[in-house]
This record gives sequence, structure tokens and C-alpha cells, in this order.
Amino acid sequence: MQQLLTYLFVPGNRPERFAKALASGADRVILDLEDAVAAADKAKARDAIANWVSGLAAGELDRLLVRINDLTSPHHPDDLFWLQRTNIKHAMLSKCESAEQVAGVLAHMPPGARVLPLIETVRGVLASMVIAQARQVDRLAFGSLDYLLDLDLPGPGFALDAAALAIAMASRAANLPPPVAGVTPELDAGQVRSDLSHARALGYGAKMCIHPTQVAVVREAFTPDAQTLAWAQRVLTQWQQSNGAGVIQVDGKMVDKPVLLRAERILALVGPSQFI
Repeated sequence: MQQLLTYLFVPGNRPERFAKALASGADRVILDLEDAVAAADKAKARDAIANWVSGLAAGELDRLLVRINDLTSPHHPDDLFWLQRTNIKHAMLSKCESAEQVAGVLAHMPPGARVLPLIETVRGVLASMVIAQARQVDRLAFGSLDYLLDLDLPGPGFALDAAALAIAMASRAANLPPPVAGVTPELDAGQVRSDLSHARALGYGAKMCIHPTQVAVVREAFTPDAQTLAWAQRVLTQWQQSNGAGVIQVDGKMVDKPVLLRAERILALVGPSQFI
């Protein structure tokens, strides 16, 4: 299964950027109808997205999500009415706070459509376990910047980490992929790496990006170094040669099933063509 690591936002009212975003190397492109688009431009953004996606091949369409406005927004009904007239199959729901909200979006989408709930509020975090188990949820994402505002937090710290961890735990309990970490407002590569490293320590397996340069940084950060790959390959090879021993030694250290699974995950990040 493909590892989806990078989600790149592009404003829905900037159609000249759509194709560039799709060619950026991002695993998923998020066409934004929410924060990146002023109220006066939302109708124009919907038209621009609809016109563009109508000419896409199926594989390209599958790489797109549209972030729609949240349930409390006056633009939410227009987004839903618009969704049901397009062939878009993936939607990101802003400030999702219940499984019912997910179902409401799906009701306006074609069969087989998927929703990626964006958890950005205290109510959303508290309901994340139920949201994660809702029908046709792709995975969860954490809108950390909006969460800071909702809880009136001065900045990152324990309270933000606690919410992030709750979302990661809800995802795991529902057998979803690890959630998607929030954006890094700075374009500085070092800050992006630092934020991603922190998110990974909390159980996150992907990151939202706001610029194509961040996509390459995130993908590189997810790529195991040569030493780690070599270790993982030794573990896998020696385990396969052990004839079901259950516990083996690699590099003088005990390896049991959890360590094997860790090695397999590492190798999966680069794909079978990158190792023997």
C-alpha cells in the first residue's frame, strides 16, 4: 500500500497553481475552499476547481481533496450543494466535531467517496474516537493552529501535545493510518523538520504542507538513512532464515516480533525496489 506522507494545500481561487501542485510530488493535493479563500471569492473558487477537475484523469482525481468550510460556516451549504455536482471523491471537513458531520458530507458525494476529518477544536478532540470510527473516514488530521485558538493557548506545549496524542490514539484504535500533522507556517526547512520530528514522536505519519518546497523536506525527513535501512534489511533477512525461531539476535541484540514489524515498516517507507 502506498505510504501517503505529504498533503499540499493550494488556494481554490488560484487555478494557475493547481497543476503545479499536482506536479510537486505531494501524495495528496488539498484544494482549499476555507481559510485560503476570502468570502467574496468562494463561488469563483468552486467554479475554478470544478472546471479543472472535469478534465483530469482518474488517477489524478484520486490524488485530490477539497477542503470545505465547517458546519457553522454560512458557506457550508453552498459547498455541499457544489460537491454533489462534481466528480470529486475526497473531501476534507474543516473543524469536524462529530460522526454525523462526516455522514452529512458523504450524503452529498458519489458512492465510494471518502472524508478526511480535520480536528481543530476541543469538541473535535473529545469526539475523535467516534469520528475515527465513522463510515468512510480516510484518516484524521490535526489542525493545530486553530486548536491553539480554540483553547486560547499561548503556543505549543503540553496541552497541544495532549490533544495531538488523543487524535493519534483514536486513529490507532479505529485501525486508521496514523494521522496527518498540522502545517508549519514558516518555510524554513529546519523548522519543518523539527515540527515533523515532534509530530512523529506523538504518533503521526504524514504532514500538511503550505508550499511545494516543504513537500520535499517532509519526504526526505520520512526517508530512513542508509544505516537504518541496512539494519532493517538484516533483521528481515535473518528472521526469514531463522525458520520461525520466534526470537533471534541481530547485531548482538534480541529481535522478536515487535522489532521485526518495526523493521518491516522502515523498509515499507522506501518500497521494495530500494532494498534486496
